[in-house]
Amino acid sequence: MNQEKIGKFIAECRRKKRITQQELAFKLGVSDRTIGNWENGRNMPDLSLFKPLCNELDITINDLMSGEKIKEKNQEKFEENILNTIDYSTKKITKYNQVISLILIIFGLFIPISAIMIFPSESSWGSIYSVFGIILFMIGIARILNINKWYKRLFIIIAIFISSIGILLFTDYLNVKFNHEAPMFRTNIKYIGNVIYYDTLFYDVYRCNFDTDNEYFVIEKNMKRTDNDLINYCK
Repeated sequence: MNQEKIGKFIAECRRKKRITQQELAFKLGVSDRTIGNWENGRNMPDLSLFKPLCNELDITINDLMSGEKIKEKNQEKFEENILNTIDYSTKKITKYNQVISLILIIFGLFIPISAIMIFPSESSWGSIYSVFGIILFMIGIARILNINKWYKRLFIIIAIFISSIGILLFTDYLNVKFNHEAPMFRTNIKYIGNVIYYDTLFYDVYRCNFDTDNEYFVIEKNMKRTDNDLINYCK
């Protein structure tokens, strides 16, 4: 498909009809800049505008796709134009899907980062938004993967999902260890005496003497201590 040739043909037909770019744009519901881009060969009209454009210029879709007037009996050229149209449509859809996928990936990464920065670690909203962001990220990755075998796609998606969750959990652990904040991804929380107990999948966190000048954090592997143990633990 020769966009430059088609653009010149559109301009030629428009002038023969004594229509300005602004008038043609108004009739088609687009901007005059869009018409200019068509005629300069920078862009092609959307498929939905092929018929309205041809009606305004008194040409056939076959003429438009050829960039010149074509005899109706020229079946070979017609078939070539049909194939070019299908190819053009496929490329447009692919480009659109890539843009949507990229948006999902960017937002999927942005949401967990912003959630961790905005929400305090004691709030469960940070973990909820983080997981939601990872899901958006995974949808974007799944859309953009160009792999025919479904089981390969599934394996890659699962691997990326597990890796993403692992990065979030490891980042949360570092935040607890070095910034002395409550773990965001926790399965349980208990208030016992002067101790706040946070249970996570891989470790326990004890916030001893919370809200006092003597407050400190202790991290250890999952021990499943009793309430009495926790009361005495921070003494």
